[in-house]
Amino acid sequence: MLYNAYEIQKSMLAGASAMADFSAGWLSNPSNPFAYFGGGAVMGSALEVFAHAAAPRGKPEFGLDTTQIDGATVAVREEIIARKPFGQLKRFVREGVETGPKLLIVAPMSGHYATLLRGTVERMLPVADVYITDWRDAKLVPLSDGKFDLDDYIDYLIEFLEAIGPGAHMLAVCQPSVPCYAAACVMSADKNPCRPKTLTMMGGPVDTREAPTSVNTLATERPHSWFSQNVIATIPAMHPGAGRKVYPGFLQLAGFMSMNLGSHMMSHYEMFKHLVEGADLEADATKRFYEEYRSVCDMTAEFYLQTIDVVFQDHSLPKGTMLHRGRPVDPGGITDIAILAIEGEKDDISGLGQTRAALTIATNLPDEKKRYYMAEGAGHYGIFNGSKWRNKVAPVVEEWMKAHG
Repeated sequence: MLYNAYEIQKSMLAGASAMADFSAGWLSNPSNPFAYFGGGAVMGSALEVFAHAAAPRGKPEFGLDTTQIDGATVAVREEIIARKPFGQLKRFVREGVETGPKLLIVAPMSGHYATLLRGTVERMLPVADVYITDWRDAKLVPLSDGKFDLDDYIDYLIEFLEAIGPGAHMLAVCQPSVPCYAAACVMSADKNPCRPKTLTMMGGPVDTREAPTSVNTLATERPHSWFSQNVIATIPAMHPGAGRKVYPGFLQLAGFMSMNLGSHMMSHYEMFKHLVEGADLEADATKRFYEEYRSVCDMTAEFYLQTIDVVFQDHSLPKGTMLHRGRPVDPGGITDIAILAIEGEKDDISGLGQTRAALTIATNLPDEKKRYYMAEGAGHYGIFNGSKWRNKVAPVVEEWMKAHG
């Protein structure tokens, strides 16, 4: 019922968005005499804001066709290295350039596509051979392709690192910090030659008992049964994954939007004012952000519910009780993977100390292979996108890879 109601609402809003977009264009058309009246620009701008907010969205493109290396423009193309039912390993091939460390960026499976890390990839392209986990929308995966849970996630990471080959570095953004850490533990225990040289975790919920945020509180104050009964939906018949149980991306988006509702409302009001004033560049910047932010995808119910249990309720990794396929995930087994923990001073998703805990539980890792960095003034999004990422955080990541590569 929940998913069907959403699909009906989306269809209705799509029509309303198209009508509002047409009306906004008509009111701003120079050949329309009403465009020159005082209310025309205001009404047109309001309709344009509504049209943008209500428009349906699919999976965005990375759109990274070039990069700058040593002052020269280098063409970039995307290549699929490994393909799995619930995700693929994508490489950004820099034509004619083979230098730089191999870097696997692990995108979060938390309701958004990997393109949310477009700015992360763009910043690292000049200095590294970049790969990324391109997770698939669960509603597009047929039931015949089986399940996908946290154990499968860890298996995917190990397979992707093996596909890249020895000597790679791994960068986890937010949610994947725990499965990336677990993969590093498993590969260390197995003496896997493809285990990463470095593991960088940014704003990850390694130990959510540290400085708990509203996200952590929501995950701990309700029992497992509440989540399975209230936020899990069934994919309707019009999608390839019909019948699959999922945590819908639209619910995740609604949760994040409601956390900072005032800020989002002000952003749209500012966009409206910019449109009225004819400040198209400023309005377009806001549009680009929300174009990505509102592009959401579903995750499987088993992955979501297992993550709630293992990461947020049981705190299995920092307690030393986490299992992968029945095997203990032992942080003490990491002895030669250099770990960098990065946090944002103003992160309201993963509080200060949650990612830093990764250094504490790596009891057998030498101190020279551990580093902590706090990005002053950065919120959760600012750790991996925007000017603070480009100018403050990324240089730290580059230096860490170079020192342990």
